[in-house]
Formats: sequence, C-alpha cells, structure tokens
Amino acid sequence: METLEYFLPQVWFVILALFLFLYVMLDGFDLGVGILSLTSQDEERRSILMTSLSNIWDANETWLVLMAGGLFGAFPLAYGTILNALYIPILTMVFGFIFRAVAFEFRELANRKFFWNFAFGAGSFVAALGQGFALGAVLKGIRVDETGHFIGTSWDWLSWQTVLVALTLIQAYVLIGSTYLVWKTTGELQTTHYRTAKIAALTTLIGAIFITIATPIFYESARTRLFQQPLVYIFAIIPILGVLLIWQLLQSLNRKEERAPFVWTILLFVLTFLGLGLIVFPYIIPTQITIYEASADPSSLVIMIIFIGFLIPVMLFYNLYQYIVFRGKVTDGHYGGE
Repeated sequence: METLEYFLPQVWFVILALFLFLYVMLDGFDLGVGILSLTSQDEERRSILMTSLSNIWDANETWLVLMAGGLFGAFPLAYGTILNALYIPILTMVFGFIFRAVAFEFRELANRKFFWNFAFGAGSFVAALGQGFALGAVLKGIRVDETGHFIGTSWDWLSWQTVLVALTLIQAYVLIGSTYLVWKTTGELQTTHYRTAKIAALTTLIGAIFITIATPIFYESARTRLFQQPLVYIFAIIPILGVLLIWQLLQSLNRKEERAPFVWTILLFVLTFLGLGLIVFPYIIPTQITIYEASADPSSLVIMIIFIGFLIPVMLFYNLYQYIVFRGKVTDGHYGGE
C-alpha cells in the first residue's frame, strides 16, 4: 500500500502533464490563429483562417476538459485550492471560450460579419490571457493554510510576474498559430505568416529569457531547485537547447519550408514542459502542496487509471484521424455546414 501511495500520484502527475501539454499544443494553435485573425486585412483571408480550424477545434479543447476532470479526481485538494485562488483568470478564460465559440458558428451565417470577427479574435485573446495569468499564478505560488486551503485574496494572481508569463504565453500561441498557417495556407497569406512566425519566435524568446532570469532571482524555492545537484546540469542544458530550437525554427522559416517550422515549434513546447515539470515536481501547487499530500485514495486512483487507460488511446486515435482526413491546404473560406 505504501508503494501505491508513493507511485500512483507520480503516475497521475505525468498523465495530467500529458493532458495539459496536448491541450496547449493543439488548442494553442487554435487560439493563435484566432488572435492572428484580428490582424487580417480582408474578409477572404479571415475566412480562410477560420476554415482551417473548422473541423478540428472542438476536439482540441477536450484535452482541457480531461485535465480538469483528472485533477478533480486525482488531486481534489489541489483542484479546490486552485479553483478558489484563480476564479477570475478561469472565468476570464471561460468567457473567452464562449465568445469564441458563438462567434465561430454565427459568423458564417451573418450578413454583417464585423462583430463576430472581432468576437472570435478577442475571445481567443481573452482565453489565452486567462490561461497565462492562471499559469503564472500557479508557478508563482498560491497562499494556503496548514490544511492546504486557499487563504489569499481574489487578486493574488495579478503581479508583474504573471503579466510576463501571460504575455509570453500569448506570443507562444501566436507562434504556433503562425507556423500552423504556414503549413495550411498558400500564396500571399502564407508569406504573411512566415513573417508573423519570425516576429513571434523572437518575442517568445525574449519573454522566455526574462522568465528564465527572473525565476531564480525572485523565487528562493525555484533557485534552490535550479541549483540542486544533479538537476543543475539539466537546467543548464534546457536554455541552450531552446536557443538552438529557435535558431532551427528561424532557419526553416528563412528557407520557406512548410511543415518544419510547425515541428520545431512543437519541440519548443515539449522542451518547455519538461523544464516546468522538473521545476515543479513533486508539487502540484509549487512550494505549498505536494502530489502526495493532495492525492485521492489509492483505490480511486487505480480505478481512474483503468478508465483513462482505455480513453487516452481512443482520443489520440480520433485526433490523429481528424488531422489525416483534413490534411492539405485550405484555399476556400466557407466552413458552414461542414
């Protein structure tokens, strides 16, 4: 039993990290495309951008639902604490999703599309902003009492550190959205997003550098973790690999490659998640609550693993099938009725 109590929380930590990564990667380019739609110069271009998402965006968001459900079942204490601490960022994200979803469906049928165009782009931006603030607040740390319950204020999530994380996350979404559009579009629209991808790569790099420098300076717990042997060597390699990946990404954009930029961007996301996971583990709420303190009963974790063990392959197959069926370039701007 002691072995299960030690091992099962680690398994669920990895599962939730997988769900979060798949969500950020897949819905990340959805949100990035939505944000980029705000900069589209004409209705035809905006229609192509939205059509590129029309058959996949709903499925991409299911990973967020799975992660929330998994967090509730596996780490109920952390779920309650995070929800109490981050009501405003989470509600901001939800309202962004609502505006985005309604605009996506109504825009195609509307005679005057301006309002729905703006609602889709603004909803994507607001949802990404809420996610960035939530991520920044969790990494910064949530104030809890000795039982693990939230004791802070409704605005603890707002600080210059969380603003920096939120802006960097938005740039990362714009980056992956741009590389996705490079892959899916042609002609002048593709050329435009070669440029936006280069700009977003540089702004994401700048944000990541500031976060990397600020984290050990302002957070003692992170500083202790970063300079702990032998992790210090891993944490020294991660920024170097990140710069190399950015370099390869920029080179692929300069060579006008179509799929490689998207692949390099995904590898950047993988590297970032590995770094964050190493910094956070074994905490589910950094420096406050460990995965062992917040975990549910071992029997519940086992039952959930059995259920998830069947569900994950089905969802992965469905996502993969979608992308295979709807592969290829998007040249038509009509998605209604599909």
